[in-house]
Amino acid sequence: MGDVLSQKEIDNLLAALSTGELDVERMQEDGEKQVKNYDFSRPTKFSKEHLRTLEIIFEHYGRLISTNLPVYLRKSVQVSVASSETVTFSEFTNALSNPVILGIVNFSPLNGQIIIDLATNLAYAMLDRMLGGSGASLEKKREFSEIEQSIIQKILIMLTQLMREPWKNVIDINPVLSRLETNPQFAQVIAPNDMIAIVTLNMKIGEVEGFVNVCLPFITLEDVMDKLNTKYWFSSMQENHDIDYQDNIEMLIRKVSIPIRAVLGKSTISVNDFMGLQVGDCIRLDTRVDEEMNVYVGNLRKFTALPGAEKDSYAVKITSVLREEE
Repeated sequence: MGDVLSQKEIDNLLAALSTGELDVERMQEDGEKQVKNYDFSRPTKFSKEHLRTLEIIFEHYGRLISTNLPVYLRKSVQVSVASSETVTFSEFTNALSNPVILGIVNFSPLNGQIIIDLATNLAYAMLDRMLGGSGASLEKKREFSEIEQSIIQKILIMLTQLMREPWKNVIDINPVLSRLETNPQFAQVIAPNDMIAIVTLNMKIGEVEGFVNVCLPFITLEDVMDKLNTKYWFSSMQENHDIDYQDNIEMLIRKVSIPIRAVLGKSTISVNDFMGLQVGDCIRLDTRVDEEMNVYVGNLRKFTALPGAEKDSYAVKITSVLREEE
């Protein structure tokens, strides 16, 4: 119920109208509400801010793919975010061809699943490369054999695991590839009218170029929608950036394998003498028995050591550390 005006307020209002201080037509225009059309069959559940945050997440994801996928393919891979949009799930599935490569991913601990749609020309190029070819795609589409599906599934598992780090600023996820589908009819993970966000990645493997679509249903991301904004994303990233960056670099360095070799001595012999070596022959080296050995890390001389044994294996005892300036 509206407010009730007193007699004094009514008199002041009438006086203002009579003097022209208030314009009735202007008051009517200001009081009119702007009506916007709303499509109930396509409810707006992902805002532009949500889509922008998803693009930032998958830009990071694309960089990880560009770094890790060449390890499997032995070929340069370039990945970038092409676009992001909101559609219904039926519109997404109706646009799929047959056959298709769909990875159904369990997005634990979030409820629900997401879908990775890998373009068939990219899949053919990956198969050709991993089976010893140059990485060329097929001009004509065909069904994938069981062996080919098994190879592609291993690649999709790797792509699924790479999602952990980009989503870390939003939620710690443990994505698991549930299954691989080549027929879109068997990939009905949500209702056809449910809204989804699609982030499209442009992937280039050598000369072959195609799209990777990541389907993110609203029902899966509903619990973290409040965190899908750039303000929250950047604030949480800033708090943990220095510590996480240092820890990640240290962890990566610790995993690097470095060849180490201890050189007992050197000698020069002819090919004829080398071919005639037999068990028990002695080779004269350019070092003395009591001299220290040089220990190389990669191609750099970093230590000196004395030869010895550890149980049944040869070993060396480090006697000094050679700094870079030495």
